[in-house]
Amino acid sequence: MDWRKRAEVHGDVVFFGTSQPEIEKACPEVFVWDLDKTYLDTTIDSLGGIFRAAIERAFNKRNIPGTDTLLRTLAQERTERAGTKIFPIYFITASPPQMEERITEKFAFDKIVPLGCFYKDNLKNLRPGRFWRLTKQVGYKLQALLELRVRLADEVRQVCFGDDSETDAVIYNLYSDICARRLSAIEVRTILGKLFVTGDQVDTILSLQAKVPIHDPIEKIYINLATDTDPEYYFKFGRRTLATYNTYQLALDLFQDQRLSFDGLYAVAEDMIHNYGYTPDELTKSLDELIRRGVMGKTAWEKLKAPLAEKGLSYPGYAPSMNPAKEVETKEGRVYSLEGQHEQWLPDRIDYLHDDR
Repeated sequence: MDWRKRAEVHGDVVFFGTSQPEIEKACPEVFVWDLDKTYLDTTIDSLGGIFRAAIERAFNKRNIPGTDTLLRTLAQERTERAGTKIFPIYFITASPPQMEERITEKFAFDKIVPLGCFYKDNLKNLRPGRFWRLTKQVGYKLQALLELRVRLADEVRQVCFGDDSETDAVIYNLYSDICARRLSAIEVRTILGKLFVTGDQVDTILSLQAKVPIHDPIEKIYINLATDTDPEYYFKFGRRTLATYNTYQLALDLFQDQRLSFDGLYAVAEDMIHNYGYTPDELTKSLDELIRRGVMGKTAWEKLKAPLAEKGLSYPGYAPSMNPAKEVETKEGRVYSLEGQHEQWLPDRIDYLHDDR
């Protein structure tokens, strides 16, 4: 069947949905997950990458270590708490919509049921004069995020996941500023123009902005360091944007913010050890790095100390290389600041145009 008959198409942005509008509007918190280098270990920013991803069978597509277990566990725990079978997660990928069936097969193989997935109609860029658009994702992803925002509740909270192989931190924070109206229309046009967004797509983005409430929906942004960028680069985005070296660090912060149980954290650790060759010592170093970076606080560490030792994920008597800082600001179990000198949760202004990585 032609994919166009099953999709909503708006320029480069192609959406395949699996839910009803009333369900989407009823979700108070939604996960938004970039697919490439964040969930799947795929590269689709070149002709060769697109071709390899297109012909690869679903069961051969490789996950970023621990991500499928993390998502299944999040889904199970969320649905148990909410008393519903709905797990509010959407994916965004720069893969072309011709790959939708293969990727849907992969979701089924991993037992993940997203509410929808956005694809980039990239094959039409395979002609002279448009090749440059293959690798430029800012306009596409911003439009996809705003199209998703229109579908969701006015006061929705979004937890977003991306990676450092593209410009996901810029995209998610720009989306936040656009929704909250922290930037004027002229500023949006100027920034997007310098980020290679076409004039037509800028018009579409501003048109979508007019349809969404003045409300910042972004609760947290996680960036997987797929290309080993220095995490200090992300300080300019504030503490709300957290760079992680692996899925265990991601799971640790989700545990700290009470979005994931210890059993869920342990399931991710087991997966990474048994299926991807990680060692308990490597995972302990990952935890220690979060404490030294001022991410994990004292309360979370005190909760983890005994069960980690009991499960063999740290040795008896282990103590972090520095004392975890006490939490200063928390809300509904989420940690927003720790004692000591740290960057703001969200800066007043973000410099989007100077990439000093």
